[in-house]
Amino acid sequence: MANTYENYIGGRWTPPRSGKHFQRENPANGETIGAFPDSGPDDVADAVSAAAQAYPRWRATPAPQRAEILFRAAEMMLARKEELSREVTVEMGKVLKEARGDVQEAIDMTYYAAGEGRRMFGQVVPSELPDKFTMAVRQPHGIVGAITPWNFPLAIPCWKLMPALIAGNTVVFKPSPYSPLSAANLLRILEEAGLPPGVVNLLFGEDDTGAALVRDPRVAMVSFTGSMEVGREIAAYCGANGKRVHLEMGGKNAIIVLGDADIDLAVEGAVWSAFGTSGQRCTAASRMIVQEGALDAFTEKLIASAETLRLGDGLDEATDVGPLVNRLQLEKVQSYIEIGRKEGAAIAVGGARAAGDGLDKGYFFQPTVFTGVRPQMRIAQEEIFGPVTDVIPVSDLEEAVSVNNDVPYGLVSSIYTRDVSVAFKAMEQITTGIVYINAGTIGAEIHLPFGGTRGTGNGHREAGTAALDSYSEWKSVYIDYSGRLQKAQIDR
Repeated sequence: MANTYENYIGGRWTPPRSGKHFQRENPANGETIGAFPDSGPDDVADAVSAAAQAYPRWRATPAPQRAEILFRAAEMMLARKEELSREVTVEMGKVLKEARGDVQEAIDMTYYAAGEGRRMFGQVVPSELPDKFTMAVRQPHGIVGAITPWNFPLAIPCWKLMPALIAGNTVVFKPSPYSPLSAANLLRILEEAGLPPGVVNLLFGEDDTGAALVRDPRVAMVSFTGSMEVGREIAAYCGANGKRVHLEMGGKNAIIVLGDADIDLAVEGAVWSAFGTSGQRCTAASRMIVQEGALDAFTEKLIASAETLRLGDGLDEATDVGPLVNRLQLEKVQSYIEIGRKEGAAIAVGGARAAGDGLDKGYFFQPTVFTGVRPQMRIAQEEIFGPVTDVIPVSDLEEAVSVNNDVPYGLVSSIYTRDVSVAFKAMEQITTGIVYINAGTIGAEIHLPFGGTRGTGNGHREAGTAALDSYSEWKSVYIDYSGRLQKAQIDR
């Protein structure tokens, strides 16, 4: 019998006020994972109240002491990595080796944030007046509403929660209803690590739960990762109501393959970037922009590699590609196959739901490669979020960069070339937030800023010290010990 889970509010596991729960299934086989609270506005109000009550004491807790709790949480995640990884696979489908990477990223982010508890450097600069000391220090926003997606059910919550906590904020955390189990696991670890009641509160629920969290006037900042459409709605509300907002909203990422590239290396990177996590990554490479001199060899090898990928349950170590997360995502991917056909693109491999060998029980889709794609086709402009990629021919670097940049998103780009001069030109001209040289579009490291331009985000970054700029704000302090009134620029 599947377990029933509860919200975590004010340090207690609490049933939803409505008493209602929703079921979550394993996307590989349809088996029920558990029942999770279908929270409403009253649950949101309770969670925000708990966060508000905990905030003064948590803010006053010295950052090194906050860091000790996070460090213990990281140690617990490390000790339980395999168990946590398997439950990531069970609830959202990614293969086990990728799930282990998801958990490791959460561990890395938690250690990193803990390290900032003894850093979080401010600024000390000379004053323009005598007998006067000037500095700038960080202070927290207050209550952060963190709304996370399903595709990285442990890593992305840690990207948000850990920097927010080390900066002194309290958090109300709403995970996606498609991957709630890992969120419950994370809160159990934080509780066991000694996080005080109310500092992080967990609410399960659908879109209306997130909307109520965004609209609560006591929430000072909203951090959201998800679709561009929902992100823009959140941005509009927060802008109109003076809330700080941090958005990560997807990508339409490309790998550029020039004529002098190592084709085998480029294909290896392309397969991993296009079909890893069944293409369900904001960093997935859904466009292959290929110079004509490399087009035939690259396309032939990409198709051959896609045909060898083994679909199946992610818990099977032999599986290369797991299922899509649910039926809605499967139907979305199928709809883009029809869109591509109508636009005149050709399906070189894949293009259908996978069947046979037990795959009928889950939401499996064949790795798919479109050829004959033009840059302005919808399949080359819109985020599909499935194991589908396009091959777009170009004549030279200038055209490749132009095609790369001419999409609504700006998260990740990659270029394969043996010419270092060309690589540096590409780095200068590509307008995405992340650029890889001779590597795929997947593989961000937590000590560097993560985020993108255009429709991908709103200028903030996750990870690295840049995350502290999202979850804290600057306070400038002037200390005058001259014993007389000094009037700054007037006295000068």
